[in-house]
Amino acid sequence: MKPSASARPFPFRSFSKFSPGIAVGRTGPFGGSASIFLNGGNSNFTKVLVDGTPINPPGSMVDFSSVTTENIDKVEIVRGAESAIYGSDAVSGVIQLFTHRGDTRVPAFGVYSEGGNLASARGGADLSGILGKFDYSGAAAYFRTDGQGPNDYFVNRTLSGNFGYSFSDTNQLHISLRNNTSDAGIPGATLTPGAVPDLFQGYGQKIFSANARWEFTSGSHWHHQLIGTDSYTRQRSFANPGDVFSFDSVLSFNRAAVNAQSSYVSRNFIATAGYQYEVENAGINFVLPGHLRRNNQAGYLDFRYTPVSRLTLDLGGRVEANGNFGTRVVPRIGGTYVLRFGKGFFGDTRYHAFYGQGIKEPRFDQTFGTDPCFPGNPDLKPEASKDWTTGFEQKLASDRWKLSADYFYSRFYDIVSFANCVNGGLCQVNLSCKFGNGAFFNTDLAFARGVNLASEVRLRKWLFVNGNYTYDDTRVVKSENPFADPSLEPGNHLLRRPVHSGSFGVNVNYARVNWNFIGYFTGARTDSNFVNPAQTTNPGYARFDMAANYNVTRGLFVTARAINLFDKQYQDALGFPALGRFYTFGLRYAFAGKN
Repeated sequence: MKPSASARPFPFRSFSKFSPGIAVGRTGPFGGSASIFLNGGNSNFTKVLVDGTPINPPGSMVDFSSVTTENIDKVEIVRGAESAIYGSDAVSGVIQLFTHRGDTRVPAFGVYSEGGNLASARGGADLSGILGKFDYSGAAAYFRTDGQGPNDYFVNRTLSGNFGYSFSDTNQLHISLRNNTSDAGIPGATLTPGAVPDLFQGYGQKIFSANARWEFTSGSHWHHQLIGTDSYTRQRSFANPGDVFSFDSVLSFNRAAVNAQSSYVSRNFIATAGYQYEVENAGINFVLPGHLRRNNQAGYLDFRYTPVSRLTLDLGGRVEANGNFGTRVVPRIGGTYVLRFGKGFFGDTRYHAFYGQGIKEPRFDQTFGTDPCFPGNPDLKPEASKDWTTGFEQKLASDRWKLSADYFYSRFYDIVSFANCVNGGLCQVNLSCKFGNGAFFNTDLAFARGVNLASEVRLRKWLFVNGNYTYDDTRVVKSENPFADPSLEPGNHLLRRPVHSGSFGVNVNYARVNWNFIGYFTGARTDSNFVNPAQTTNPGYARFDMAANYNVTRGLFVTARAINLFDKQYQDALGFPALGRFYTFGLRYAFAGKN
């Protein structure tokens, strides 16, 4: 999935809503936590990679509030349990972001600036090219807004670079770097009954990733990769002394790994073997000792075999040795069969089926927590899933129209849950705890089943239409603490995942104008505003966005954008108002470079 040039400067979460199988939970318009639920899984069940480097805090979700698509060429979404290939955290899917690589001898460059309502301003620049055997790509961007209410400001900065050197066509070295930092005011759940904006709470996040990759061959069949990855996440939530409840929470995480793999490649067979060693570090100001560490290693095998031209089979497995939960084996198996090769109106018809398992390590605080009232549990098992997927892909009208339909079923096991301690319950009551006490346990069970439908058609050279629909029936099967949160009652749908959702888009690229119109809808979702009595249903809504640019002269464009064009009032998370109508106007200059 590649965003158009007119969409690229927007945050990643803006266009991720328009992919099938994705639900977004956002606690506010700008700067609030932004989580993604893929194919019904929890927000921390999706592994996120930037050029192959994982950016999830260990065992946790990626907060997409500061992640942008500056200098990103492609976003790839893999649905299903993929821990056999990607390791821990790939329980319900994987999202990969790929940085642009320079590919022109004469440098390509661009610059843009825009401003809009809510005292908003954005600007950025990029440069890429090839110099001899060296290729390069770099970008920088800045965004600021006052937001739509008290203490709702947001500032975001992006730096990105990708640099490579080709010793030969079969021997290449690449290094990519990316840094996103943001600062935000957090007014809180202002739509909750009785709530008023918090004027003192703030949140800052920094996400840095680096990847060094050496790719080379030895002979005509052997391909090798040696990869080093490093990522750092820092999250600070605070309220200054002017707030009644002053606090300062600082979380910092680091993941560093080395990955070596070799592949044997022939005409109809590929075999890959690899080994990975990873070190995870954490500093959590409310967990002692101040520095926490976990060492993990894994070995994996993957085979792809095409016995006949119509059939491709995939088989793989991974042995994951985690510093906390020990050793687990996760398999994957699948295949694709071409039912029909065709031309003209009825094109190729492909059928695919897949089975995989996923695992996710617990968070550091869930394992190592030292608060006597809310202790960690070193005996936690990994959260796990078993996932089945099957579906069809159909090409029509000389490949101008593409249809896909997928059915998925995922069972989630050993979900880490927090349960309050009661007499005769899962933990002993600690009478010295003023506000009660509890503990972490592997208790909850759940499942997700549904259908993802997608269609894209090029009606004319200048007219492109696409759309998708997701039916996602998630259910709580077993929960130890529904009395603490009514949304966790067995039989309920999982939190913030709509049963029905979808989107459609129209792109017109005619003469000097490029125009995009996108609509998104979601049905009602289970949620909670955590008051008594709690509201547990969040109504559905429909939202529409638009973006356009006009080519004034070669390389110079006037741009206009609008998010929530009709100013729909809604909440992605109960109590938190979503972004109202937001628009910008600007100029962009782009030179494509040449060879």
